Amino acid sequence: MRGVVAELGTLRPEDVTILDMEASIEHLSRGTVRHVDMLLVVVEPYFRALETLGRIVPLARELGIPNIFVVANKVRSTEDEAAIRDYCARLGVSVIGSIPFDEAVQEADRLGRALIDYMPTAPAVLAIAELTDRILENGRALLEKETHHGRRSET
Repeated sequence: MRGVVAELGTLRPEDVTILDMEASIEHLSRGTVRHVDMLLVVVEPYFRALETLGRIVPLARELGIPNIFVVANKVRSTEDEAAIRDYCARLGVSVIGSIPFDEAVQEADRLGRALIDYMPTAPAVLAIAELTDRILENGRALLEKETHHGRRSET
């Protein structure tokens, strides 16, 4: 897996590839994600999730991952979001987006449907669309920066 991830950015540097990894530190401790340009850590407003985030961020930095962002997930209140943002500030990482807790997610899942098909205007769908725009914006800025600094060659 590590080799495949390493080759993704080399073969087609203009592409954005998103890998959805298991919620654990295993991919970091094995170095699987060593060659990624951006790591998104999805975290819920619970102590154990924040504790795991506190282990992930230092490992990602040790691997030299240049851009680490947090996505706040299943946020029910301003207190939930504040707890995540405060913890991230202590770790020195930015929250790139926040996805609210949304009953429509469970409803769509029970029906075996994709949330976007079940309820295209659900709060979670709208938040994910916003998040997607931010990720792409950051990715484009990163690619432009790397191209200008010679880290990637243009094909």
